[in-house]
Amino acid sequence: MTAPAAPARRDLQGLRAFAVVAVVATHLTGWPRGGFVGVDVFFVLSGFLLTGIVLRDLDASGTVRLSAFFARRLRRLLPAALVVLAATVGAAFVVFPGTRAESIVGDALAAVGLVSNWRFALEGRDYFSTIAVSPLQHFWSLSIEEQFSLLWPLLVMLLVLVLPVARRRGTGARVAVGLLSSAVVLASAALAWVQTPLDPSVAYFSTGTRAGELATGAVVATLVPLLLRMPSPLRALLSWAGVALVVASFFVVDPTAPFPAPWAVMPVAGAALVIAGGTGGDPRHRSLFAVSNPLAVAIGNASYSLYLWHLPVIVFAGALLAPGPAATGITVLVMVVLTVATYLGVEQPLHRSPWLVRPSGGAPPAEVAAASTPALAEVAVPTPRAAALASRPAGWVPGQRYYPGRRATESATTEAVAPEPAPAAGITPPQPAPVPTPAPARGSGDSWAEWRTRFAPRIALAGATLAIGAGATVLAVFVAYGAPVIVAPAAPVAAAPVADAGAALAALQSELAAATTASSWPDLHPSLDEVMRATSADDPAHDCFTPDVAPDAGRCTWGNADAPRHLYLVGDSSAMAYAPAFRALADASGGAWRVTTVGMYGCRFTDALVESRDPAVTAGCAGRKSDIAAMVAADPADLLVVSNAYTLARTVDGRDLNAAELASGVANEVSGWAPAGHTVFLAPPPHGADLGRCYSPLTGPAACLAAVDDVWTQMQAATEAQAAATGEAAIDALPFSCWQGVCPAFAGDTPVRYDDMHLTPAFAERLAPILRDELSARGLY
Repeated sequence: MTAPAAPARRDLQGLRAFAVVAVVATHLTGWPRGGFVGVDVFFVLSGFLLTGIVLRDLDASGTVRLSAFFARRLRRLLPAALVVLAATVGAAFVVFPGTRAESIVGDALAAVGLVSNWRFALEGRDYFSTIAVSPLQHFWSLSIEEQFSLLWPLLVMLLVLVLPVARRRGTGARVAVGLLSSAVVLASAALAWVQTPLDPSVAYFSTGTRAGELATGAVVATLVPLLLRMPSPLRALLSWAGVALVVASFFVVDPTAPFPAPWAVMPVAGAALVIAGGTGGDPRHRSLFAVSNPLAVAIGNASYSLYLWHLPVIVFAGALLAPGPAATGITVLVMVVLTVATYLGVEQPLHRSPWLVRPSGGAPPAEVAAASTPALAEVAVPTPRAAALASRPAGWVPGQRYYPGRRATESATTEAVAPEPAPAAGITPPQPAPVPTPAPARGSGDSWAEWRTRFAPRIALAGATLAIGAGATVLAVFVAYGAPVIVAPAAPVAAAPVADAGAALAALQSELAAATTASSWPDLHPSLDEVMRATSADDPAHDCFTPDVAPDAGRCTWGNADAPRHLYLVGDSSAMAYAPAFRALADASGGAWRVTTVGMYGCRFTDALVESRDPAVTAGCAGRKSDIAAMVAADPADLLVVSNAYTLARTVDGRDLNAAELASGVANEVSGWAPAGHTVFLAPPPHGADLGRCYSPLTGPAACLAAVDDVWTQMQAATEAQAAATGEAAIDALPFSCWQGVCPAFAGDTPVRYDDMHLTPAFAERLAPILRDELSARGLY
């Protein structure tokens, strides 16, 4: 009789719970700030469990049974993931505008193709990306884990072929796999150390920089025989130290910190210590009650379904519900209902089904046992308790009286063992050792009949959970918002435009005021879908602000080439957004003005080099400012207009800049080549609502209203003070972009922004007469 494996490790299930709750809390509330490192805990656990499966195969047969290995992965991970992907894509076309829904389809295809991490890595480098957080963005970690699970057994098999010592079952294979794992850890750590400062987005999502975290778990798996010899006090010390390190990382690691190198070391080391400390000893890990308690274990069991659903629910709720405690409570309710229903009705039944199970003669193969019985442990290492169980007579069931000759029932062979842990973030669940029960042939009526008998009640319970949860959600919405439908937040009351404003400004203010009270979306030209899809591509000055194209005065100048007066518009993407207005101004000047618009998006025109998330911008910003200074020196400006983003910043050497320092830095940067008394600091519009998040056919324009943020106000005050001190001019964008401190998404039939901060070319063109009047009033035009 084959000895059963050790019971499921409650400490690992509890650790999963800690990790997934931290990730969900961070995405939902922003607290704890470092909760995102729960994904790193998942990686270590996954590497440990995957390698345990591989080592058991090597020990049993000298090779890795790839068909059984991948069948387990498909049964465990694919059904629930496909349900979430299909539901998310379907909901996206109902809730979101077409542009965003189309992007989510691409995200779903990338998830199915196991390349989500690379899709998001490339999007992270796109400065003009206007798509809000994808409801499928969390699939990046699943993609990395599945890439690892596809390559890891193949690498081990290659190792077995080329390294004779790896063919020896037991210690030889374990040592060889340990050396391979250690090499991956070192190589990945070196890559992360180099990649993180060069391109943080790619480093965060890269398979190469994260593979070392999974390989860390693999190293621990190869050390299991040694870990079993540890004294109990040392086990407890390692386990508690690991839990403390993991929890501390949720609060110590900051989203702005360099990641994954070096800060990922903290959660990775903590997870490795918990795994190592809990290997052997008390199978229920009662001494580590913080993670082995029933609540933590229950959350850990359902953690995979919770991880799959949490971000889609949060993103959709953010688009449909007005922010506040009620929205948070409803979001959590929906999240729990979908998690429980998916765990009971999809994840567990299909994982235990005879699907993809291939029978063999005699004793059932591991994959058959996996389909018909709960898993027992992540590494099949016999323990004293396991040996004692193996010596019991046939028909003996823990907790039941034994009668000689009694046959073991299903409850004796399945339900009496510990339930299989569910994975979080795609983590491979513990897999079972062979159970000495006859295996039905694949697809046989008996096999599926037994499966239906066991799981039909659970599937019914999942359906009841959905029905009750839907009713509870409608009731919660009714109580919170006064009606069982999603409604937009109330809009502020508009006032009449000021009487002494210019005609163009007065007309625009009237339209902005009306937009703040609109109850439905007007017919916009261009549509919001069109402007979000085009972003800055329709801006005539787009190529004059890209980091990979050198500025060309001829190509970036508008108006009559022989015009006697020359205006320069310089700065970052805020200046580029104003370019259509100044081109229109030049065209309407009757040959009096020519306008050159040059700069670089993401490149602040300050005397200090400000860090950018785009490495190309960081590398080219200083050179671009020098080139433009030389351009102006060669063809002096009659009027210089500077526009930069109104956000606080940090220099590349890590120094934070406040509003006053940024305002003076801009003046210092242009002072050497700007015409004295003829320099204008043009404010960008205040940040609006992110259209990718707020715009939905199910909500009205009020969902896309935004208040003027405090940082914008501080920047404008500092800029006006700086202009007054140097005798220059400052133009406030508030009068032509917001009304009484409220900034709408449109004015009349024109969208104001194509994201949360950049003006659409169509709206910018409407500002030409307003800017002309502003400059004329100051004697500059």
